Amino acid sequence: QVQLVESGGGLVQPGGSLRLSCAASGSIRGIPYMGWYRQAPGKERELVAVVTNDGSTNYADSVKGRFTTSRDNAKNTVYLQMNNLKSEDTAVYYCKAQIRTIWSRMDYWGKGTLVTVSS
Repeated sequence: QVQLVESGGGLVQPGGSLRLSCAASGSIRGIPYMGWYRQAPGKERELVAVVTNDGSTNYADSVKGRFTTSRDNAKNTVYLQMNNLKSEDTAVYYCKAQIRTIWSRMDYWGKGTLVTVSS
């Protein structure tokens, strides 16, 4: 039914930028929030950024001022613009969305996209 697909990961040098995208598809009636999590090697998954339906955002302290998240409701897509990337940003980034359908309301996860920051 519902699917989340991330894209935009890759290799970038410190100080560089990447933009991640996550598109939701399926019989969607609403998405109260969409967000980004990441999991670095040897660490637990952590919240990076979220954006609610009204556009309100929250960011982890480690990415404030560098990352920006936004959403395009018409496309059911959330973006994560990552600027001034640091080596510690290296992680698998996962899209998460709370999605309402005609049948249910629940959280969905994408499969993740790898971001590697290295010189």
